[in-house]
Amino acid sequence: MLNNEMIAMILAGGKGTRLGKLTQNIAKPAVPFGGKYRIIDFTMSNCTNSGISTVGVMTQYEPMILNDHIGNGDSWDLDTSDGGAFVLQPYSSSDGEKWFNGTANAIYQNVSFIDSKNPEYVLILSGDHIYKMDYSPMLAEHKANGADCTVAVKPVPIKEASRFGIMNTDAEGRIVEFEEKPENPKSDLASMGIYIFTWAKLREYLTSDPEGMEDFGQNVIPAYLENNEKIYAYAFDGYWKDVGTIDSLWEANMEILDQTHPLNLRDKSWPIFSRNFITTPQFLTPESEVANSMICDGCIIRGNIKDSILSPDVLVGKNSSISNSIVMKGTSIGENVRIEYAILGEGAVIADGSEVIGTPDEIAVIGYEEVVGGN
Repeated sequence: MLNNEMIAMILAGGKGTRLGKLTQNIAKPAVPFGGKYRIIDFTMSNCTNSGISTVGVMTQYEPMILNDHIGNGDSWDLDTSDGGAFVLQPYSSSDGEKWFNGTANAIYQNVSFIDSKNPEYVLILSGDHIYKMDYSPMLAEHKANGADCTVAVKPVPIKEASRFGIMNTDAEGRIVEFEEKPENPKSDLASMGIYIFTWAKLREYLTSDPEGMEDFGQNVIPAYLENNEKIYAYAFDGYWKDVGTIDSLWEANMEILDQTHPLNLRDKSWPIFSRNFITTPQFLTPESEVANSMICDGCIIRGNIKDSILSPDVLVGKNSSISNSIVMKGTSIGENVRIEYAILGEGAVIADGSEVIGTPDEIAVIGYEEVVGGN
């Protein structure tokens, strides 16, 4: 793929309010996942593995940790002379403050950045989905169809289709109708929020009506359809999950404990890159017991761990038990603690004798640096 044939723009500025305490002090794409990763690592790694060397990341809400994590993109091998990772934030100008007012508005406010890279195509991505996807075949289809826009879609059970934006297509795969969360869906093709646009055409729409083109699903795609632009669906049949809720985040983490799971974090042909800091090896004391769990570096385990994921530098005291839970980086768990069906945010402190008990239907959540128990 030629360097500037297609660049990627990642939307990573959402508040993630459905994740509650976990996003009070951190942007949703920066929420830890799978022990050593953050959610945005999957989209960033997809870009690298697909041969895309220029990636713009649009941040807005609580961006500090996310910006620091991305850095210059070296963790994804994007720190090259002909590419790079670029953190793009709202800014003040002579016209006043410019906050991103929607997905398409975020692209509009970065038109000058995109123009400076002179791409023929722009790939629009979300920074809060867990999946592996090679974007090259999608671009090949876009070019073969002479498309103005190609939308990645994933077949979903028809009974769940009303939760998504649904694309209805003709026999050639051309999108002829878009329905936002329809009560009676006509197809099972749900939009994944992944788009390839021919840049010249999209630029024309965004700059001719900035206020009317704020969102891709609500404004841009309907406008393309109304004007009979060429929009095609690209069917994706791999694993893909929106981890925007507590339940979906917990489920996605628990799924990767299955060694046969299609996400397969150990697949060397499609590695997931991340920015990781050097710490000590994990240490399991003689009294510890660990079963079907992922324990990252820096952890010191003196208790019992089952069906759980522990991020780096987690401390677990004597006679404490953790099951069916996610424990994020730097959490300290005292002695005689019981944790079940829970997510513990980064830097949380659980005092001796405390309990954090949830159920499969209601996951217990402890926030970033929250303290439970003690005086």
